[in-house]
Amino acid sequence: MTAPTGDATQPAVPYGTPDAPRIAVRGEARLEVDPEIARIGITVAARGRDRRSALDDLTRRNAGVLDLVKTYGDAVERLETGAFSITPELTKHGRGERIRTYHGRVHVTAELTDFTALGELTTRLADLELTRVDGPWWALRPDSPAHREARKKAVREAVQRAREYAEALDTTLSALVELADIGAENTTPPYPQTPGRMRSAAYGAAEDTTAAPLDLEPQRQQVHAQINARFTMVPPRL
Repeated sequence: MTAPTGDATQPAVPYGTPDAPRIAVRGEARLEVDPEIARIGITVAARGRDRRSALDDLTRRNAGVLDLVKTYGDAVERLETGAFSITPELTKHGRGERIRTYHGRVHVTAELTDFTALGELTTRLADLELTRVDGPWWALRPDSPAHREARKKAVREAVQRAREYAEALDTTLSALVELADIGAENTTPPYPQTPGRMRSAAYGAAEDTTAAPLDLEPQRQQVHAQINARFTMVPPRL
């Protein structure tokens, strides 16, 4: 075996050395921005004396809701059907039970980018029989520029904080050793979350007149980013 040479690579010292002191700081940024999308949940209900009539009624009402939402074209970025159910309602009959009626439900989620259309659509949906509307839930897209801006701001803050520590010792930074991304996240979960002004429209009969569109005020979104950074600095004269 040959002995290690004098210039062999040495393991990194985790906390720095007197010749290369380290500074560890955290950078943090919080932004408040306008939402980019709004989601609403739509529950369509139906009932019938037998399973087939309940299913036919639900199919008709669901098709009407989907057709209405699709008339808004590009304002609707996504339209998805979720849970579906047909449930018998039992009632006592003598010593036993029998099926009194059937209840059907289907849940639909719509995602809109045009908030003016959102107010009109929610009003028209809530005006339909046996239709419930929940929301809106405001959110940013996962690739929103706001997330990138928050991360950049967090890095700049970390560099500035490290420089201030170095200046307090009458020295300067010499190199960046590590930059660790703790995470940049939207502190308001996209869905579900606390809705804006409109809560929900309960099941009920349609009105004879068309209701005025709801005035929905978009809920500002909080964007948060954190990073850890480590620097070396020129050895100060203490």
